[in-house]
Amino acid sequence: MARPNASEMRQLSDAEINEQIDGLRRELFDLRFQQATRQLANTHRFKESRIKLAQLLTVQSERQSSTAS
Repeated sequence: MARPNASEMRQLSDAEINEQIDGLRRELFDLRFQQATRQLANTHRFKESRIKLAQLLTVQSERQSSTAS
């Protein structure tokens, strides 16, 4: 999974960002569950998902702070 850069994420709408954030949080939950039951094969997906989630949350907070000012 190629990691998108911040400029690509900034082009997404607010609804798309929220949708992706929800999906990534669910994916991280599922990954933790798979790891606990010893069914997880690709442990690198943790890092990829966390990085993408952090980037999306950063873009979301930038938008919220710009509208509040």
